[in-house]
Amino acid sequence: MRQHENYRELIWMLAKTDFKLRYQGSFLGYIWALLKPLLTFAILNFVFTSIFANRAQGMEHYSLQLLVGILMFNFFSEGTSAGMQALVGKSQLVTKIYIPRWTIIMASTLNAAMIYVMNLVVVVVFFAWNRFMPTIPAILLFLLFSVLIYAIVLAFALLTAPLFVRFRDLSMIWEVLLQILFYATPVFYSLQQMPAWVQQVLLINPMAFIIHFSKEALINAHFADPWKSAVFFLTVAIFFGLGIFSYNKLAPRVAEEM
Repeated sequence: MRQHENYRELIWMLAKTDFKLRYQGSFLGYIWALLKPLLTFAILNFVFTSIFANRAQGMEHYSLQLLVGILMFNFFSEGTSAGMQALVGKSQLVTKIYIPRWTIIMASTLNAAMIYVMNLVVVVVFFAWNRFMPTIPAILLFLLFSVLIYAIVLAFALLTAPLFVRFRDLSMIWEVLLQILFYATPVFYSLQQMPAWVQQVLLINPMAFIIHFSKEALINAHFADPWKSAVFFLTVAIFFGLGIFSYNKLAPRVAEEM
């Protein structure tokens, strides 16, 4: 029990240190954690409510849906990128002293989660400003999906962080894939605008499933069929198990390959 408490303290300390170092020396400091997704939201909101307004037609409370989608995808993007590079970024800890490698990976993903929690304050403010109150089940589902995003992020980090030590090109490849995933996820558009067969293909992407049904629940009080949710939760659980399995196989050789 005491060892578990020590691990929790270590993870929290590393996460706080990463968070502070990330914004150290910048003029606006921690405000950048809020500004980055807000600036993306402001640009896309202007484009799709002014220039391409027809694209937002039929999407009730488009601005709220857009903000939710951006923040959730940004959490996924930041968390997976940081988690992948966690061991290389903390190479001195990996090679000079022994601490469980997974604590370093988890701290990096937890840092992304901290920023996401800060951004949720913005979501609450925007919903209040628009005088729109989602149902309690919708809010609970949104929070559950947020936890599932973190589970996906952590599983991805456990899978790729040891691989990144050996294959540094992974970060460039993932950067390109993130761009593809962004457009394959209904962040700034509605899934219903697509043909039925395209919808089924897009929903294979876990972030498309999460963001689509988060927006549907929060705005329209519409939820996925129970069997679809069950399959999705099982898929996330299998992926998480794959991440742990891969980490256990690759982590012991990380220090030698650094």
